[in-house]
Amino acid sequence: MRLVPSPWGRIFIFSLLGIALLAVPALTTNYTLRLVNNAGIYMLLVLGLNFILGFAGQLSFAQVGFFAIGAYVSALMTLDLGVPFFAGIGAAVLATGACAIVLGMPTLKLRGYYLALATFAFAEIVRHVATNWSEVTRGAAGVVGIPPATIGPLTLVTDRQYYYLILVVVVLGYLVAVAVQNSKFGRSFEAIRESEVAAQSMGIDSPARKLLAFTLSGVYGGIAGSLHAHLFSVVSPDEFSFDVSIVVLVALLLGGSGSPLGAVVGAALVIALPELLRFLQQYYQIVYGLGIVALMIFMPEGLTGLGRRLAAGGNWRGRG
Repeated sequence: MRLVPSPWGRIFIFSLLGIALLAVPALTTNYTLRLVNNAGIYMLLVLGLNFILGFAGQLSFAQVGFFAIGAYVSALMTLDLGVPFFAGIGAAVLATGACAIVLGMPTLKLRGYYLALATFAFAEIVRHVATNWSEVTRGAAGVVGIPPATIGPLTLVTDRQYYYLILVVVVLGYLVAVAVQNSKFGRSFEAIRESEVAAQSMGIDSPARKLLAFTLSGVYGGIAGSLHAHLFSVVSPDEFSFDVSIVVLVALLLGGSGSPLGAVVGAALVIALPELLRFLQQYYQIVYGLGIVALMIFMPEGLTGLGRRLAAGGNWRGRG
C-alpha cells in the first residue's frame, strides 16, 4: 500500500518531515512556535473533514462541534477527575466517535444543503450547551487551569515540547488518512462521492460507509480538541464559533479536497497567510479574501491538484 503517489512524493514528504524536525523549532520564536502548534491542530481538523467531504463527498459543518466536545471532555476529565493526559485523549475520542455515530445515523440520510444545515445545527447546539451548562462547563467563562500534557515522567510546559507531540500526532493522522484512502474503504468512499446510486448498485453499503467516514471525522476532531485544551490550558465556548468551520472548509478546498496532503498544506496556508499579510495593516483582510477567491477560481482542485497537473505537464488553470 503506497502512502504517497510517487518517489518524488516520498522525497517531498520526507524533506518536509526533516525540516519540521530540525529547522522549524531551531529557527522560530515562542510566538511562531505557538502559531505552528495551532496550525498542527488545524491540520488534524482538516484531515478529519477530508474523510467526510473530500473522500465521501458529504458537506458537513459538524467538525467544530467535535472539536469543542474533544476539548471539553479532555479538559474536564484531567482537571476535575485527575485522569492522565492520554486517558483524557481516549475519553475525547470515545465521546466524539459516539456523538458522530448518534448524529450520523439520522442526518447522513440527508443530502446536500440539508445535511449541511443539520450538521451546522449540531455544532451550534454544542456551543450553546457549553455556554449554558455552567455546572459542568463553567459557562461563558470557560474551563481554566487545564493541566499540561504529560508523557510518562515528562510534563510538557513549553511550546517547543508541545511541538514535537503535535508533530507526531499529525504525522500519524496523515498516515492513517492515506492508508484509509488507499484501502477498500477509501475506494468505496470515492464511489459514493462520484455517484451514490451507482455505488449502491455495485453492492456498496452507502449508509455504513458514510457513517464510518463521519465517525473518523469526529475522532480527528476530538483529538484536535484535546490537544488544543492542553496546549492553551483554557477552553471557552467562543473559541468554537462557526468561523472555525469556515476556516477548516476553506483550508480543505485550498489544499485540495480528497487529498490528505492537501488537507495538511491547506491548513498550514490558512493559518500562515494572515500572519504573513499583517504588514498590510487594515488592508490585509481584503487581500487575504481576494487571494482565497482567486485560488478557488483558478485552482478549483486546490494546490495539490495544481501540483499534479504541473507534474503531468498539464494545464495549470484547472477545470473551467
